[in-house]
Amino acid sequence: MSGWGYLALALIFEVVGAVSLKASGGFTRFWPTVGVVVGYGLTFYLVALSLRDLPLSLAYAVWAGGGTALVALAGWLLYREALTGMAALGLALVVIGIFLIKGFGGGEG
Repeated sequence: MSGWGYLALALIFEVVGAVSLKASGGFTRFWPTVGVVVGYGLTFYLVALSLRDLPLSLAYAVWAGGGTALVALAGWLLYREALTGMAALGLALVVIGIFLIKGFGGGEG
């Protein structure tokens, strides 16, 4: 699998970990707590694998920024958390920033 494939899977498991974190009730519910440990454990493992092929600055920008955007979307969809126009603009700017890093400053990858 390519570095991009590992990074895409890492983003999915980051969302699983974050959604499980909310559902865990402060680690008082067993299965959501398992979801946190598995989700974040796989996330870090997969990001580490992606770094075999991708530059650190690019991988981290995609992981952190993409994860932020996806977790905000998951919070809005699953937990009815507010997503105001300004918050949506902020998330759009994060995604634009990722593309700028990839296009102009992300090095080889």
